Amino acid sequence: MDTPAAPSRGPASFVTQANALLRKNLCFQKRNLKTNVGITLFPVLLCVILVLIQGVIDRELDKPKYRCGCACVDPGPAAAGDVCRRTECGAQHSTLDQVGSCPIPSPTPWPALVQLPRPESRAVRTDGQPFDGLPDPTCRGTSTCPATVLFTGNNRSLAQSLSGELFPSLTSSFNITDYLDALSKIVAGSDTWTWTTQSIEPVFIPGKTLYLVQPRCISNLSQTVSSNAGAIPLQLNVDCVQGLSLWRESASIVNDELFKGYRQQGGGGVGGKTNEFVAGYDFLNTNRNGLEINIWYNSTYSNNTAYVPIALLRVPRLVNTASNAYIKFLRGSGVDMLLEYVKEMPKVGTKPNFDLSSLLGPLFFTWIIELLFPVILTYLVYEKQQKLKIMMKMHGLKDGPYWLISYAYFFALSATYMILFLIFGSLIGLHFFRRNAYSIQIVFYFIYINLQIALAFFVASFFSAVKIATVVGYIYVFGSGLLGDFLLRFFVEDTSFPNGWIVVMEIIPGFSLYRGLYEFGQYAFAGNAMGADGMKWANLDDPHNGMRGVLIIMVVEWAILLPLAFYVDQVSSLGGGFQKNSLFFLQCFKKRSLSLRRYSFGRQGSKVVVEMDNPDAAQEREVVEQLLLEPIANQAILSDNLRKVYHGKDGNPDKLAVRGLSLAIPKGQCFGMLGPNGAGKTSFISMMIGLVPPTSGTAYIHGMDIKTDMDAIYANMGVCPQHDLLWETLTGREHLLFYGRLKNLKGTELLKAVDDSLKSVNLFHGGVGDKQVGKYSGGMKRRLSVAISLIGDPKVVFMDEPSTGLDPASRNNLWSVVKEAKKNRAIILTTHSMEEAEVLCDRLGIFVDGGFQCIGNPKELPKQELKIADVFHAVESAKSRFSIYAWGLVDTTMEDVFIKVAKGAQAFSVVA
Repeated sequence: MDTPAAPSRGPASFVTQANALLRKNLCFQKRNLKTNVGITLFPVLLCVILVLIQGVIDRELDKPKYRCGCACVDPGPAAAGDVCRRTECGAQHSTLDQVGSCPIPSPTPWPALVQLPRPESRAVRTDGQPFDGLPDPTCRGTSTCPATVLFTGNNRSLAQSLSGELFPSLTSSFNITDYLDALSKIVAGSDTWTWTTQSIEPVFIPGKTLYLVQPRCISNLSQTVSSNAGAIPLQLNVDCVQGLSLWRESASIVNDELFKGYRQQGGGGVGGKTNEFVAGYDFLNTNRNGLEINIWYNSTYSNNTAYVPIALLRVPRLVNTASNAYIKFLRGSGVDMLLEYVKEMPKVGTKPNFDLSSLLGPLFFTWIIELLFPVILTYLVYEKQQKLKIMMKMHGLKDGPYWLISYAYFFALSATYMILFLIFGSLIGLHFFRRNAYSIQIVFYFIYINLQIALAFFVASFFSAVKIATVVGYIYVFGSGLLGDFLLRFFVEDTSFPNGWIVVMEIIPGFSLYRGLYEFGQYAFAGNAMGADGMKWANLDDPHNGMRGVLIIMVVEWAILLPLAFYVDQVSSLGGGFQKNSLFFLQCFKKRSLSLRRYSFGRQGSKVVVEMDNPDAAQEREVVEQLLLEPIANQAILSDNLRKVYHGKDGNPDKLAVRGLSLAIPKGQCFGMLGPNGAGKTSFISMMIGLVPPTSGTAYIHGMDIKTDMDAIYANMGVCPQHDLLWETLTGREHLLFYGRLKNLKGTELLKAVDDSLKSVNLFHGGVGDKQVGKYSGGMKRRLSVAISLIGDPKVVFMDEPSTGLDPASRNNLWSVVKEAKKNRAIILTTHSMEEAEVLCDRLGIFVDGGFQCIGNPKELPKQELKIADVFHAVESAKSRFSIYAWGLVDTTMEDVFIKVAKGAQAFSVVA
């Protein structure tokens, strides 16, 4: 009497599977504690390095050469020696490096100048820039090239009239007694670079030259004059330069000429030098009713290199010259609109400081935060490359628990990483963290780490090799940081650049991270300089603050990227599992019931391709067709005309791996597949376990179609792959606990099943089951793989060469386990061992060139080759032709049958 079957436990719930994966991951990460600690402490190390560098900078800035300059104004009597009775400190006693720290209660007014190109860089006529009116290049040898202004407009005569007043002429000799008044009535300029404040106009530093821009230079304008700017004595080298105004037909021509003159060195320039203009004016629709004008100026003089404060630009005088010319046009030459001077705002004395974290923070902090991206990406791709992900799935793990637990782990790692970064950066005094509101920082980092995890899941769908994914990950990290610092930052600080394009660039997660950190850095730097707070929530309304836009972009992108990553993972051929149809999500709206599905439904959509069968294969096909019409309860596996074709690449022909295979295996039977390498056995198994989709035909496992129901099939299936798919740092027991939980084993039942599995494969005694798998021999790993495939009482088990690498004793022990296991389930076993096939298999199929050449039980196959009557008939026929003294009969072995069938099939294939 048969033993009653154990009651079915049913598939594991979402919570049970999530619990199993969480416990496995915790064990795995516990063994990788050093790596995880190293990852989380990395930002702490970088913060320490920043603090050390900041300390060196602070000590350097505290030296006298950067403090406000002082001088003795009352040295006292000579008899007293070197004693100074009164010392005075101020900008008048300071160098350019010192003046920034001086208190300036009443800043000195300075004349408004225009920025002039250096004499050797002023625009001349060249082969690359043969525009009308430009001077000959020989003027550069004598430093007499004019300072050229281009102008255009819709009314040429009016524009020419206005341009004639851009550079007023001096009617008498230049008198600099009141230099502010004198320079406000003409156009003066300098080719020196400006500074970050207007405390001192650099042209008035000794050794510099002040240029007077005139329509025509007169001889007595080149001179050296003395004057005073408040308490600051001035010694001026004054020279004259001709101001040249040239008409151009359109604004596009002006723009093209300005661009070529500055950028196209060697083409637009001479000898690799730039060919610069002072400015460009477009008077547009200017008339007597109003002044409408666009002005071009060279913004590169701001020295915006991203790592130093931006210098001021000499723009006010350019605007004033156009306004003054228009006033003269309306009211006559006797009316002026004078720009008398420009001056700095009053300021208190300050200590020089350079906040390295705020200035370098956007770039370095971008790299620090993004370094988690390749870590996450590598972990995800590693599980695919090692086929660990599909191994878990083949034992019942669904996508939902896998994504939830993996995402939760990566979020916990990222959150710990960022919390330590934020706390430690604040404790050591980095203004980047302490000046800005912590609530904004927390929200920003929370959103970004979620976006980064979603991005890693998305990108992982396109890779199956860890090395390639790692390289791409680090290229993205360092590339996005550098491009953000040298490209995005330049566009953000260029107020003329369209904001819409900046938003488009910020769609790239690395750029959105950089923009947010850039805003934190700017507010922290400004707050530190003024002794105020950095960014607060109210500052998100500031017109040039991009934080609000960045937060919106990242939230929207996170919400889109995460489901998109799941979708791509399901339909990608690189996912390591069964590739779903691109519209698989529509199945959620269909009412489905596996219990009501019949086998015949599956044949309706299959492409019937029948190869020429031998008698055994033809008989098996008839059995399958009958079972499809009249299924029986104990039928575990039905393969219905299963076919697999690998399409050729690079002009190679297609490879037919499986030729319309039909096979029926009932419960309680072990079916063995024998065949040479390349026969198609692995392709057949791969289709059955969901690694590759069939080209045509289908198969059913307990009534469930492998094309549509693999998730349900996995809950009832065990797999022992050809190569051991194990975690090197987990123990054998931990492997079995994990896969047992996936099979819905719980409590004492789980513990007993794990102990029994370890005992059955001889891994229990001596604490072997509690050792890490990385310390196992090849045979021990193989036995563990077999135990994994059988735990949880799966209904169907696929074993691919299970005894490979085992010693005779272990192999015999393993055979006993398999023979015991097949009583309650169907097993498909591939092997090269004839002895193993005879011991374990109830039926055998010799698989050659994509199909079965014969099917039968191990005892019948050798006897199917001939009949005794045929032997006697052959001997009698031979006696009539030659003498026979003795003859006999010898049993044929399975190995003989296999060799003969394989050779015959291959020969037939060659002839065909």
